[in-house]
Amino acid sequence: MSTAHATTADPGKPIKVGIIGLDTSHVIAFTKAMNKPDAADEMAAVEVVAAFPGGSPDIASSRDRVEGYPKELRDMGVEIVPSIDELLKKVDAVLLESVDGRPHLEQAKPVFDAGKPVFIDKPVAGTLADALAIYRLAAEKKVPCFSSSSLRFSPGILNIARDERVGDVLGCDAYGPCHLEEHHPDLYWYGIHGVEILFTIMGPGCETVSRTQTADGELVVGVWKGGRIGTFRGLRAGKSDYGALVFGSKGIVPSGSYAGYQPLVVEIARFFETGKPPVSAEETLEIYAFMEAADESKRQGGAPVSIKSVIAKAEAAR
Repeated sequence: MSTAHATTADPGKPIKVGIIGLDTSHVIAFTKAMNKPDAADEMAAVEVVAAFPGGSPDIASSRDRVEGYPKELRDMGVEIVPSIDELLKKVDAVLLESVDGRPHLEQAKPVFDAGKPVFIDKPVAGTLADALAIYRLAAEKKVPCFSSSSLRFSPGILNIARDERVGDVLGCDAYGPCHLEEHHPDLYWYGIHGVEILFTIMGPGCETVSRTQTADGELVVGVWKGGRIGTFRGLRAGKSDYGALVFGSKGIVPSGSYAGYQPLVVEIARFFETGKPPVSAEETLEIYAFMEAADESKRQGGAPVSIKSVIAKAEAAR
C-alpha cells in the first residue's frame, strides 16, 4: 500500500480531518483530543473541521444519538455537511466513525476515490466479505487505511508481549464485554475489543477457532501455528472489564488495563501525517476472520473451524 500521507493546501497548517458518522461517543472524544488548543504533541498536526451525520434507523444506539452529537460538534466549531461528497471537498483525511459496520464499505468507496487516508472505527465492516472488499479497494486505489480498537494501544496491553517477565508468549487468555447486536456477527459489535487484545499479544497466525456460548458469556479458543493457544472470554454477566493473562516462557503475567482513547488518537494523528498504518491489513482481516470462524463454530455446535475456510467462503461471496 502507498505510504502517501494527508497533505494540506496551507503548509504549516494542521491536516484537516472530516468525520463520517456521528452516532458514537468516539466522535466527541476524538474531536476534543484533536482540536485541543495549544496541543504540543501529534494532536497539533490535525484538526477536525467538518462532519457528515449518517446514522442507521434500525439500530437504537445509532438512531437515538445521531441527533445529539452534531449539535455538540457545532458547539466545538465543526461544520456539519449534508453529504460525504461535500465533506471530501473540505478535508485532507477521514475518520469513518459510523457505529454500524454495514454501511462502511459504501461510505469508504468515495473516500478511496478521493485518495484521502482513512481510519475506520470498529467494526471495520458488517461482514467478513465487506472487510475484505474494503482492504482490497484501499490497496487498488493506493490509499492508506487502518482499523483498530482503542484497546490495542493501551500501553499495558501493547507492551506486555515484550515484557521481560513474560519471555516468549506461549499463550494468552483475553477477556472483555461481549454484548450482541442482531445486525452484526456476534463478536463484531463489542467482542472485537477483547479479540483485539488477544491478537495484540499473540500476533497473527491463528489457524483454527472453536466456540462455546451461553446466555451470560462466550469462550472462544484459537489454536495458533506451532500449537500456541489463545482464548477470548466474552462477558455478559457479573463484573465487566478488559484485560488478559499472558503465559510466557519465563512467567505468567497479567496485562495492564484499558487506558482510554488518547493512545489510539495519537496513532491516528501519526498515521495521517505519515500514511503508514500502525496495524497491517493482514492482521486486521485475520481478526475479523477469527470472529467469523467463531460464528461458524457456533453454527456447527462448537466444532473447530479453520481461518482459511471462512476467508475462502467470504471471498467467494464477493
